[in-house]
Amino acid sequence: MSKVRTRFAPSPTGRMHVGNLRTALYAYLIAKHEGGDFMLRIEDTDQERFVEGALEIIYRTLEKTGLIHDEGPDKDGGVGPYVQSERNASGLYLKYAKQLIEQGDAYYCFCDKERLDSLKSKVSEEGGTEIVVYDKHCLHLSKEEVEANLAAGKPYVIRINMPTEGTTTFHDDIYGDITVPNAELDDMILIKSDGYPTYNFANVIDDHLMGITHVVRGNEYLSSAPKYNRLYEAFGWEVPVYVHCPLITDENHKKLSKRCGHSSYEDLLEQGFVSEAIVNYVALLGWCPPDNREIFSLEELVEAFDYRHMSKSPAVFDIVKLKWMNGEYLKAMGFDKFYAMAEKYIKEVVSKDYDLKKIASLVKTRIEIFPDIREQIDFFEELPEYDTAMYCHKKMKTNEETSLEVLKDVLPLLESQEDYSNDALYAVLKKYVDEKGCKIGYVMWPVRTAVSGKQNTPGGATEIMEVLGREESVRRIRRGIELLEAR
Repeated sequence: MSKVRTRFAPSPTGRMHVGNLRTALYAYLIAKHEGGDFMLRIEDTDQERFVEGALEIIYRTLEKTGLIHDEGPDKDGGVGPYVQSERNASGLYLKYAKQLIEQGDAYYCFCDKERLDSLKSKVSEEGGTEIVVYDKHCLHLSKEEVEANLAAGKPYVIRINMPTEGTTTFHDDIYGDITVPNAELDDMILIKSDGYPTYNFANVIDDHLMGITHVVRGNEYLSSAPKYNRLYEAFGWEVPVYVHCPLITDENHKKLSKRCGHSSYEDLLEQGFVSEAIVNYVALLGWCPPDNREIFSLEELVEAFDYRHMSKSPAVFDIVKLKWMNGEYLKAMGFDKFYAMAEKYIKEVVSKDYDLKKIASLVKTRIEIFPDIREQIDFFEELPEYDTAMYCHKKMKTNEETSLEVLKDVLPLLESQEDYSNDALYAVLKKYVDEKGCKIGYVMWPVRTAVSGKQNTPGGATEIMEVLGREESVRRIRRGIELLEAR
């Protein structure tokens, strides 16, 4: 078999949707698993949808995710240009469309909008979907009529001449053989009135000329596959391997849309997810290894990925599962890298002169996404108002009375303590526990409650006091005593 060559062919229309990222990832993994090449091609034939800055987003996303292309607009592999508008400028697509016209496999269509709209209305009256099913009107124009229209500068498109009888069968490596009645295949446009090729036509031409062996795309293109095959057959070209990926839905089993708030790669980054976790999770949206393993580096995905284990069923984008996975990545992340990413979130909440690295070390294993930091550490900036009922804990065998006693006992110890490191503070309180003959939680629970004012905190009492320092820790314990005495 020839060397595997795959491509990612995005349109520069904005942020990269999760579905597009998965297509890029699967195309990359298929190529790299087989020691092949991964190509980037920019499909900008739909000029109306072009978004300024979208090209930079594509390059930036591929770089951040590690999906480094072997060929592309910035890496000539000998089959460029890799931007369709540049390829179109040379007349490439028109040349192949005219070849099909000469073969009788395509024809000029001069129908205006009014006539096409009338076809649409006829379909609507029959209760069908509002789409234009072209009636081959211009297929029957004589050669002289066509030439006269062209000479007069009459606007035209070029359409493929699809058979109306029989069936077309195509093979997808995930979905198997699919047969479609030819009567359902519309004479799709190959060249638009603006001179640009349609997405479907340019794809076939470019994939063949660039030697693409495996075409990876979403299953919304399954219905177009028979049209692609008709083009390959008309040119006498080998049909590539089709790999259609399953639909990605939200938690309500509806197609993942921009409205959900986490549909693009950049949305997820902004929400505090790390790139490695996003890539790992996206890989599992439609593919599962035989051993059901879940955590993979990109290199491990290359080794393990076999597209034949992809699913046909829709994949549910579960934000809860992604958060869990992201938390696993944060736990495993080196501290310096973690702090570099966490610092801005800490500074949003804490303005006082505390050791921010100590705060970061407290939250590192306790958050799933970076914005979780805010709620976890807000008490460092200011002791919140809290109910003294928080001092009651059945497991620790504490209540408001016992907590008041403990706080009064430890206050002078903490007031006189010079060393406010975690270990030194723990030793002081542990000595008190031993002398009192109680369990450690009996003391630590009221102290932690007093210095944090929260039910759940990142770190225990002595870790929190190490950050707060003696003056603030003592002030908060005195406040705890006041609240308990005033209850």
